[in-house]
Amino acid sequence: MGNTEKSSWTRRDFLLGMGATATGMALSSCGISGDRSAKGLTEEALAVQPVVDPKSLEKPNITVGYVPVNDCAPFAIAWKKGFFRKYGLNVTLNREASWATSRDGIIFGRLDASPVVSGAVTNARIGAEGARHAPLCAAMTIHRHGNAMTMNRSMWDFGIRPWRDYNGDLQTFGRDFRRYFESQSAENKVWAVVLSSAIYEYFVRYLSAAAGVNPLAEFRIIIVPPPQMVTNVRIGAMQAYMVAEPWNTRAIKGNEGVGFSFAQGKEIWQGHPDRLLGVMESFITNYPKTYRSLVKAMIEACQYCSKPENRQEVAQLITDRSFTGAKPKKGPIDKFTRPAIVGDYNYGGFDDKQRIVNSEDTTIFFDLPANLARISGDHSTFLWQSESIWLMTQAARWGQIKEFPKNAEQLARKGWKTDLYREIATEMGIQCPQEDYKVEPATVFIDNKEFNPSDPVGYLNSFEIRANSLTNIFMS
Repeated sequence: MGNTEKSSWTRRDFLLGMGATATGMALSSCGISGDRSAKGLTEEALAVQPVVDPKSLEKPNITVGYVPVNDCAPFAIAWKKGFFRKYGLNVTLNREASWATSRDGIIFGRLDASPVVSGAVTNARIGAEGARHAPLCAAMTIHRHGNAMTMNRSMWDFGIRPWRDYNGDLQTFGRDFRRYFESQSAENKVWAVVLSSAIYEYFVRYLSAAAGVNPLAEFRIIIVPPPQMVTNVRIGAMQAYMVAEPWNTRAIKGNEGVGFSFAQGKEIWQGHPDRLLGVMESFITNYPKTYRSLVKAMIEACQYCSKPENRQEVAQLITDRSFTGAKPKKGPIDKFTRPAIVGDYNYGGFDDKQRIVNSEDTTIFFDLPANLARISGDHSTFLWQSESIWLMTQAARWGQIKEFPKNAEQLARKGWKTDLYREIATEMGIQCPQEDYKVEPATVFIDNKEFNPSDPVGYLNSFEIRANSLTNIFMS
């Protein structure tokens, strides 16, 4: 590393950082204050005639969590449009302060169901360090994509640009990225994600390693709730973060002006699952009819959110104080929520270049755009167990488990209830893929490395930068 001081961060440092975040970070002006949860039923929902008799369900009255980010959209729609009521459910929606409380609310019984960050279910099953260990389950994805990495103004001033400006040139980006870290003191090497041992942490580490920077040695990752991200970048508590929208769009020039979107998560892994509908295994066992109703309601809500003609309405609905509360002081009401929902995504920047990209796959709720529709019957809410296997490879890669599980397929099957989803979807007339595993081609990953779930250990060993690796990384 030349004359630059090297800072070595251990897994213990990471976990300590989580605790420091909880007590030391400043709260955003958009933080949770009091109960803002959606209350009662809308007139539109009350007009819906149930197709399932609530008396036929084991537990028709349930509490479902959500977090104030764009992916609360299907929950907001299911509540407003009466999809919960249609399937015999009386749902109390509960706004959660963070992704940790969303997950823990399920585990400790405060919530019956709630969205969880991709990785939370898998790592609960494999006993990964930094994850809650519990029999969590999921039968469906809430959405794919819809997230991004934000970097602060100093990273821009140093010369780093949005990934799309590099036109796929990982070598040039790696040079800029390495030189930035070489120039920084330890306190200016802090990234935030929303949950430990989950996909955003893996994406930050994956990107860094692909660029030739060892994320276990060169910076800290801390945990910050989504509404606190922008403020903590503004005060210099961290230099970058990864979070679901609208908290990246909110940061760019013309909005809060504290940073720019470096890359959407889909540019790290195109097609990745972002949020799953989490429950405890006991909920499925004890209330099977109730669970089926819940999944059906959420599938219909995701289908509604997916339709292009509905997306403007969805973007406006979730600006409500009960959901994201992300309303600008000036401009259209959906200025922050619209770009990722409608698909006119603005990366921002501190020059005069226009970086607005129109895309059908900015956030995917149900229908897959043509560039991802490779398998008959595939759609966004379908859970591929091979994606759970990929998450296990990353837990092993970064030292959260000692070795890749020998019973990985069994663990994936227990946590990701693909067969149950097929049954439920078939009852709704929805076609599904008949396989549980698929190969992720090299073209969908930022480093052009194929993932074949038939050889996860070989895939894991193909990475030079990983925990317990003998590889030395030099900054040049």
